[in-house]
Amino acid sequence: MALNAAHFDDQQPIVLVIDDSPDVHRLLRARLRHEQLELRAVTNGEEGIELARAIKPAMCLLDLDMPGMDGFQVLRTLKNDVATMDIPVIVLSAMVSAQDKVTAFDLGAVDYITKPFNLTELRVRVRSALRLHRLVQMLAQRAQIDDLTGLWNRAYFDRRWTEEVSKASRHQRPLSIAMLDVDHFKSINDTYGHPAGDAVLQGVARLIQRECRTEDVACRYGGEEFALIMPDTGPPDAHNLCERIRSSIAATIWSQHPERTVTISIGIAGHARAGEISPNAWLEHADRALYAAKRAGRNTIVTAGGEPRLAKAG
Repeated sequence: MALNAAHFDDQQPIVLVIDDSPDVHRLLRARLRHEQLELRAVTNGEEGIELARAIKPAMCLLDLDMPGMDGFQVLRTLKNDVATMDIPVIVLSAMVSAQDKVTAFDLGAVDYITKPFNLTELRVRVRSALRLHRLVQMLAQRAQIDDLTGLWNRAYFDRRWTEEVSKASRHQRPLSIAMLDVDHFKSINDTYGHPAGDAVLQGVARLIQRECRTEDVACRYGGEEFALIMPDTGPPDAHNLCERIRSSIAATIWSQHPERTVTISIGIAGHARAGEISPNAWLEHADRALYAAKRAGRNTIVTAGGEPRLAKAG
């Protein structure tokens, strides 16, 4: 099954060099220019930490012997910060004592290369670290995908929703959330069997994704319920998007039960300029709107904070 929600940027991975020697920067740029990566370089630890937090590089090449904040302090800071702790760090250093190597590995370095280094060996080790980083990313992302529908799962939704609410509140940006529930889903399972029910959930997921924009985040919330996060989207535009989803699903003919249509009810909660509201409180507004849609006859969209906006039956 294809992982519909999973995707990776086509951009080259960024490798951040933190070394106080401009000569090392020039050497690495020359020797790694044919590798599939983008090199960024800074000359001190403080700037390196700041840039690592900002750009989230795929890997760091770190010198230990630097004035001011040395490499050990940089490594400790990177590994103690949730935002940077998963970035692989290869130490490039003229410090050759066993204790220095032990300390670097204890602090979280994935490799240690002594200067002057063999450039062919360096390229191989960089490639290896980047492959491992990509694999870890793929496994982590795979753990956030719902196996049946290919959408993001509940664990991903919980984290992403909290982030989006915080961002929208901080910048006073629009944000909307929609809760979507398949109408009379239990009767589909009871009448046509669980394989038919699974096919409905997969089909609904595909139709939601087809109508979504690139910035929207579609998730399977649980059972026959889905959640759709719509960043930078106020309630009117959220309603328009959800209406496309609702009408598309209502118009679909299902091969396992062509005589039986499938419909969804949708509850929307959104703000044109998000203020101080907790993620849970926001979800409660969307849930209440969803229940109102069910009570209004299903196959319906209700937006919280206003009169129910009833959609025509499919």
